[in-house]
Amino acid sequence: MSGIRVVRDGAVGHVVLARPEKKNAIDQPMACALVDAIHRFAADPAVRVLLLTADGADFCAGVDLAALARLIDAPREAQQADVGALSAVIRTLRSIPQPVVAAVQGRAFAGGAGLATACDIVLAHSDATFAYPEVHVGFVPAMVLTLLRRAVGEKRAADLVLTGRTFGAEEACAMGLVSRVLPAATFAAEVEATTAVLAAASPSALRLTKRLLYDLDGLAFTPALALGERVNIEARATADFRAGVQRFVRPDGVR
Repeated sequence: MSGIRVVRDGAVGHVVLARPEKKNAIDQPMACALVDAIHRFAADPAVRVLLLTADGADFCAGVDLAALARLIDAPREAQQADVGALSAVIRTLRSIPQPVVAAVQGRAFAGGAGLATACDIVLAHSDATFAYPEVHVGFVPAMVLTLLRRAVGEKRAADLVLTGRTFGAEEACAMGLVSRVLPAATFAAEVEATTAVLAAASPSALRLTKRLLYDLDGLAFTPALALGERVNIEARATADFRAGVQRFVRPDGVR
């Protein structure tokens, strides 16, 4: 596939950004390949979790500026196709039923930071750095700002996108962009352990929990609570719930 590598290891689907010579910058063919790979894993019932990683020293430098330069004089239809391919990656990561883990090392800049944030869990190497430097090339972090504003709030998002400053993993974690910061010595092992926990969990519970997490976005309290009630009832009807409860209840109905 163009710019990526995929492999299934048991219940874990690995999607690897594989353009280290370009700091894994994303162009349109790579974005399309990402969407295709994610959908294929999503449709595989044996895959319980997806892990997004990268070859080389950096996670992703963002959109491939050389590819953008070739589109400068292209018609609007070509611009829309390019933008749509990038946007589809974010939508696909959010919409698939399996949880997606991003393991971020090195630089995650611009669209690369957005790509990580689009994942459900972000595990950052202690030396990872993040930035939204689009303003420095006269550009706008237009699509990733949707994710960033939700994750960190208005004022922090404004600071990051208007200054374009670079910040470290610990600050990213403190503001909510990163789930956990992992030490260099145990980074790979802890990433593997996290995917193992997810792979061993109930697929229906993970699916319902992920869907509810994002469906709650923007809802007022009362509609959100009502949605939670409906999902609770839906979860009670699953085979995983029935089996899980029975494991903790004695035949006489008492724990």
